[in-house]
Amino acid sequence: MDKTLEYYNQNANQFVQGTISVDFKQLQNIFLNKLTPSACILDFGCGSGRDTKYFLEKGHQVDAIDGSEELCKIASDYTGISVKNMLFEELDEVEKYDGIWACSSILHLSKRALADVLKKMAAALKYNGVVYTSFKYGDFEDERNGRYFTDFTLEAFKEYMQDIPEFLIEEYWITGDVRPGRGEEKWLNLILRKKNTH
Repeated sequence: MDKTLEYYNQNANQFVQGTISVDFKQLQNIFLNKLTPSACILDFGCGSGRDTKYFLEKGHQVDAIDGSEELCKIASDYTGISVKNMLFEELDEVEKYDGIWACSSILHLSKRALADVLKKMAAALKYNGVVYTSFKYGDFEDERNGRYFTDFTLEAFKEYMQDIPEFLIEEYWITGDVRPGRGEEKWLNLILRKKNTH
């Protein structure tokens, strides 16, 4: 994982420029429509802070974290809230959040690490809480362009989630990349809902 964080620390400004002004409202609103007004949201791997800022503007309470120190600085300045520098694996909240937004973030975890993090995400959600997350569509798992990626097809993700009974896959859809010149890249978007496991 360290190599991925190193990549973001070294390329933080470039990454932010490529993502901060992307219009993501359609996806943001699908997620927000699942939540109540002034919901408590965790932006899990917030990058530039683009989504955190949008959620704050819509009147929600937002905690934002990122593993990259450089991105945390940029996102704190941009959003006006203090973005916490921490790794996904360090999440230890219990029943705090109504929703967790993990937009193209947890895809940097290996499949093995991802299972533990998904369980921590479930623990951090209130009863019936929701997660939005996205993965590149495919079956690749390894390093690509200086970062680690775990890709999923829908079938592979459904199979993978059989070992994580804390969540139901509530919705899924496939989109093209919204960044200029990247439209041929496909993404698997997912809404997961915390199950009542008591």
